[in-house]
Amino acid sequence: MTANPPDTTTLRPRWAPLSIAAFVALVVCTNIAAITWARLVLSSPETLLALSSRNRYLALALGTDISGISYWLIGSLRIALAFAVCHLAGRAYGDRILAMFIKYLGMDQPTIDRLQSGFARADWALIPFFVGSNIVAAISGIQRTRPGRLAALVALGLVARLALIQWLANVFEEQLTDVINLLQKYSWWFVGGSVILVVLTNSRKTRRS
Repeated sequence: MTANPPDTTTLRPRWAPLSIAAFVALVVCTNIAAITWARLVLSSPETLLALSSRNRYLALALGTDISGISYWLIGSLRIALAFAVCHLAGRAYGDRILAMFIKYLGMDQPTIDRLQSGFARADWALIPFFVGSNIVAAISGIQRTRPGRLAALVALGLVARLALIQWLANVFEEQLTDVINLLQKYSWWFVGGSVILVVLTNSRKTRRS
């Protein structure tokens, strides 16, 4: 009698748990940014972007005295880091990582199914367009996108995203300045509201999981 071959689908690289730990750390940073953004954007926009480089934070940072180098460097590195972490988690855990997104991050299966279907047809368009999406990053890991191809598509998406936000910030400079002035007067009120919003959002996700 011959022994059954090992189930390779359950074999994961030794660094697999580190990808999950890194993802959790990034989620914590994002929540900190979601609470403190109204103060940080005034006192240290660089720190805000390091915690989270969501589009709204990128735009708000451009309304402050942040340098162009800091905007491009910190913004691109933060987005690229999140993409790399989710990509590695996808490589390590496969579809299990998508189940975690559904359970804990409030994603729904139909949206994930559409993204997976679109990725199979046109990853060359989906990766740059959704360069800030954890789901797309994880799918690129599940699909084992080649590192060279992935790096080129992510770089293209980063340049396009940061350039577009910078252009929009210039177009709507007056409105952006008004928002910054409003934050200078009522930043602590925004912080209080943000705390409530983050608590309610996380509570809803916890109940759903």
